[in-house]
Amino acid sequence: MIVSEERARGWMSCASIIARAGSLMHMVNWPLQKRVELTQRAAAGDYLLAAALSEPEAGSDLYGGIRTRAVLDGDHWVITGNRYWCTFADGADLINVLCRVEGARGSGIRTIAVEKPRGELPENCSGNPIPKIGYFGWKTWELRFEGVRAPKENIAGPLPDATTPSGSGGGRRSRGQLAALSVPRVHTAARSIGLAWGALEDAIAYSKERVQFGQPISEFQETRFKLARMASEIEAARQLMYHAAAEIDAGRGSDKDASMIKWFASEMAERVTSDALQIFGGAGYTKLHPVERYWRDARLTKIFEGTSEIQLRIVSDRLLGKPARR
Repeated sequence: MIVSEERARGWMSCASIIARAGSLMHMVNWPLQKRVELTQRAAAGDYLLAAALSEPEAGSDLYGGIRTRAVLDGDHWVITGNRYWCTFADGADLINVLCRVEGARGSGIRTIAVEKPRGELPENCSGNPIPKIGYFGWKTWELRFEGVRAPKENIAGPLPDATTPSGSGGGRRSRGQLAALSVPRVHTAARSIGLAWGALEDAIAYSKERVQFGQPISEFQETRFKLARMASEIEAARQLMYHAAAEIDAGRGSDKDASMIKWFASEMAERVTSDALQIFGGAGYTKLHPVERYWRDARLTKIFEGTSEIQLRIVSDRLLGKPARR
């Protein structure tokens, strides 16, 4: 998280390289040697992953909305369906595809690893980059799987989720456990904090250089108070993020803590980068300064890895229990 925060201070896309370097140890049907070797390569940045979780009609509602199917045909899974928001689909060595698997226990939702050549889409898979307004360091794809094949052993365990029954038949997960996206959500908080930090530093520097009414705008109380609020919000988010990360490292992490910091940091980042742009005035609304990039990228942090609304749902469910109608 510390590394990602520092990298996002320069450009959030650079910080996202760590999100592409995931562990392969969850692929329990692979030989241990293969899992260890690929995880070591991922840690070195030599084996990168993409995740195909969402669909055009399934974003927040992954369990209820997934329509992509995986059917066993001999020794291979055959995957058919549409995917949306798959970042780095072309450059990755492997795509983790969330599917509705025939015959799977529990929700029937499982992850299947589709290995492929770097720089290409998988065989029988077509797609196009999505025209985003930011996050330009990575191409994000809309994909169509039309009979993509993956070896039978390339299936992971049931998707962990603290709000749904376990696929192993063991009942509901305890509140102290982490959901599948908890660590990525803390990582998104780190990216949010880093980019807000970069925007603050640029705003401070500009406020000292920009002269209006015969003095630098950093001398005006409104500017000074705005910068003080920005710095305070960043530091509050940073300390909560460090706490959540430390709890995960100590084995005490929870999806509640992860959702709290993901919500708090991403909402903070949008406010702080918007205030930074305001300090730049008209200059901030141009591409002559990086503050516009911080602002556009910050807006994304409220959406990916689970929207702000989903984070609040998770936190409120932990505090109050799920509402009766759900």
